[in-house]
Amino acid sequence: MTLDAKVTAGLLVIGDEILSGRTKDKNIGTIADHLTSIGIALSEVRVVADVEEAIVEALNALRHRYTYVFTTGGIGPTHDDITADAVAKAFGVTIDVDPRAVAIMKPAYEKRGIELNAARLRMARIPAGADLVVNDVSVAPGFRIGNVIVMAGVPSIMESMLISATATLETGAKVLSASIVVAHAEGEIAELFAAHQAAWPQVAMGSYPAFKDGQYSTDLVLRATDAGALSSASHTLAEKLAASGFSFVKKI
Repeated sequence: MTLDAKVTAGLLVIGDEILSGRTKDKNIGTIADHLTSIGIALSEVRVVADVEEAIVEALNALRHRYTYVFTTGGIGPTHDDITADAVAKAFGVTIDVDPRAVAIMKPAYEKRGIELNAARLRMARIPAGADLVVNDVSVAPGFRIGNVIVMAGVPSIMESMLISATATLETGAKVLSASIVVAHAEGEIAELFAAHQAAWPQVAMGSYPAFKDGQYSTDLVLRATDAGALSSASHTLAEKLAASGFSFVKKI
């Protein structure tokens, strides 16, 4: 089951390098952890290539489905960085070099002795009507338009933008979690676990198997926004498991 979250988000990861395996994505986990901690439920992640039509199609689907959409990748200085153009097309607005972005980038580049050439000015191209998202790492900003927050793909830069954007976001109840690990395979506890989920519809439950050193184990994770319900459901589950003779690796 899924939690009935008031504030939701989708994530659009953009880049041929992700799909080819050349670059291993590190941003999904960071974004998921951060959103969970502030009470936003990350409900869907899509990965698309550096193709304008694919970006526009995915973005339009996600932004009408969730409270927020976050994108990563494709806002650098090279010809294949087409995210900003695709976002502008999705919203039906123009895009051009933004004086606000130039005002941020120019003094920082001059201080470092770097020319703000035509390629680097591509990172100052912002869709009309968008707000800038500050980047304390490499200066060139991300942006927010409507419910879409556009961020870089480089993990350290993305994280800076994510933190900067957080102050503007509506947040909901934080999702709390509890974990019980049993020294048994999923198939052994599945029936008991399914019955427990049915008895506690307000608590989301999932099982995650592992096999190490010849031993099966299963991590039973319970999640809820109601601390009282989570505590009762997790302790009752532990009692049921113990009464049925299951042994624990980790018990509440």
